[in-house]
Amino acid sequence: MSLERVDGVAPIEILLVEDSPGDVRLTQVALRDAKMRNELHVASDGIEATRFLRREGKHADAPRPDLILLDLNLPKKSGREVLEEIKRDPKLKTIPVVILTTSAAEEDVLRSYQLHANCYITKPVDFDQFIKVVKNIDNFWLAIVNLPPFAKAQLTAAE
Repeated sequence: MSLERVDGVAPIEILLVEDSPGDVRLTQVALRDAKMRNELHVASDGIEATRFLRREGKHADAPRPDLILLDLNLPKKSGREVLEEIKRDPKLKTIPVVILTTSAAEEDVLRSYQLHANCYITKPVDFDQFIKVVKNIDNFWLAIVNLPPFAKAQLTAAE
């Protein structure tokens, strides 16, 4: 459920697609003191992520994310498949997708950018470095970058 607007500003909606409970907890800790108010939603596999984005089933009232943090190595449906679906969908393709994964393989980096990922970050294994990376994502994507506005008219027109 989304946080209410404070001072007329809605929180930034973030969808974290991650199957590791430890990495989910670390991301929650790192974003807790974020510069911008945010609401973190978690999908633990590729199918749940797709259902969240399409507002299906228990996600019928899910907000449209302003930013997606996507792991590549997911159960049920890979992050690559999720990324491809997002970037092919006219209603979703403008949502920035940050790949946050353990893989540093060149083919994963190349394929992610070919599928129009907005950024590719290899997860550090060190706790402090992981927190630092997520805080840098927060600083860049939520405080510096102008995220694309979501126009309800565009959504209606695409339906």
